[in-house]
Amino acid sequence: MNQIAINTSQNINVYFTLAGIGERIVAFFLDLFIKVLYILIIFWILRNVFDFSDFIRDMDGWSVGALVLMITLPVHIYTLVLESLMEGQTFGKKIMKIKVVKIDGYQASFGDYLMRWIFRLVDIVGSMGIIAFITSVVSKNHQRLGDIATGTALISLKNNVNISHTILEQLKEDYVPTFPQVILLTDNDVRIIKENFQKALKTDDRQIINRLTVKIVEILKLDADSIQFTQRQFINIVIKDYNFYTGKDS
Repeated sequence: MNQIAINTSQNINVYFTLAGIGERIVAFFLDLFIKVLYILIIFWILRNVFDFSDFIRDMDGWSVGALVLMITLPVHIYTLVLESLMEGQTFGKKIMKIKVVKIDGYQASFGDYLMRWIFRLVDIVGSMGIIAFITSVVSKNHQRLGDIATGTALISLKNNVNISHTILEQLKEDYVPTFPQVILLTDNDVRIIKENFQKALKTDDRQIINRLTVKIVEILKLDADSIQFTQRQFINIVIKDYNFYTGKDS
């Protein structure tokens, strides 16, 4: 599977799996089904409950068009509203466990969602999805035009999670912590540290290990010269200490 490196606020790259073309297409049709279902239900109610035909009989074409536009407005702004409220997801994307993210960080803004929504007129609506499909296939990060314009991409959230992929660490009952300053870190900080530390260990990437060490020392306001551990030992202790002080091992 293709992956994308997203640079966090800690200046550390975190790798995510890009959403596949198939997943995006299925999510699109799930959302389309919801939109069509809404239209069928709302017009059934208007016809059978409010006698819609009699209501519009004496209206001119422009008035009828404006009324229909108002009624179907939720369909037109469906993607924009839901991605904004659900942090990069629609119901279809949520079912397929995919999400819109910024390539240079975690959270896209309303302006990004708005621009992606506007570009839908070109690469999805105007071309029946052909342009979106072609650009998603040929672009490096499976991006359609709207993604390229806003610097966003769709990632998969279908990661197999176990203790090695989280901040959890198995601690011995007699474990004694070394750095109480770890409480300055957040769960997200430690997750990022652990994920990148594990990747660095697998590839023996000493540069990443060094960068992690320098960043942790900076955040915890430690004296680097006073640390009597190797960089690998230090990072491992920091992760375990955080689990000890926050009770994550329980």
